[in-house]
Amino acid sequence: MNEEPARLLPSPPERDVPPDRLAHHKDRLMRLIDDAPATTPAAPRRRVPTLPRPALWLPAAALTLAGVLTLGLVTTTDSGDGPRPSDGGSAVVLLDRIADVAARTEVEPVRDDQLVYVRSLTAGAEAVEDGPYRPGKLHRREVWVSQEPGPVKQLALHYEDGAYSPLRELLPPGSPGVPAGIDRPTYRWLASLPTDPDDLLAELYRLTRTWKGEEKAQAVFDRIGGLLGETVMPPRTAAALYEAAARIPGVTRTDDAVDPAGRRGVGIRRVDARARWATEWVFDRDTLAYLGERSRLTADGPMGTRGTVLSETAVLERAVVDEYRERPGS
Repeated sequence: MNEEPARLLPSPPERDVPPDRLAHHKDRLMRLIDDAPATTPAAPRRRVPTLPRPALWLPAAALTLAGVLTLGLVTTTDSGDGPRPSDGGSAVVLLDRIADVAARTEVEPVRDDQLVYVRSLTAGAEAVEDGPYRPGKLHRREVWVSQEPGPVKQLALHYEDGAYSPLRELLPPGSPGVPAGIDRPTYRWLASLPTDPDDLLAELYRLTRTWKGEEKAQAVFDRIGGLLGETVMPPRTAAALYEAAARIPGVTRTDDAVDPAGRRGVGIRRVDARARWATEWVFDRDTLAYLGERSRLTADGPMGTRGTVLSETAVLERAVVDEYRERPGS
């Protein structure tokens, strides 16, 4: 869906970016589940490379850019679907503990003229249209995310593979840009969310889109993971998100989880039985700090074999900076 930046040019082209790769992945997966396989093999199609997973959820307007779902890179595990989860009750206990830690974490408020900086190790799936995902390797990514409350046309700046690329949404002619909101979660917008977990969960159910056949609960769970993983937010908002996640049916705990950087910890996991994938968040066993997340297939199918990783990110550093291309401590 996305155009790969020209790595050798002195000034890389801007990226017109569709919604979050995982979101579009879900759309294609739903179509593969619902549609019967063709009786005649389709002619091979050109594989289109895409961006690694954005650091924020992007608007759905770019879904008009139809075609291949490509998710950057893929990692394949063994034939299993991850560690055996424990019961949901222990997941609630763990999430309550994580929420308590989040509420007590000091966070400096982010000004509207500042940027959230995230350095991560990331990978995702890549496939020829109507074909299974192909393996690849994890790579490092840096992103600077705009915190402007009003509509913006440049959502962020990415640095990958030695090149900077502005991240821009595909917009209709005359559009002023993408406003802060669920699709562009700035610090100010996150601070405006309800902090009562029941009210917050109801608001997320209202704001979160689902794809054909996807469980609403899974869509909200994945949305919360996107907000927690690669943004900076007020402590009370973070705590409320964890408390809201504890109220989502089907959430379980894994006692031996590993993030993409190889850091071991505990996990919070949910399986979408219809879509046949699982998403797991990984937390440090001692500090309960968020480490990363991974989504993988739980059954063999057109998308690939059971255990294939669809998307994974390990957050290595988060900070607030004043300028694009500024790094913490520089």
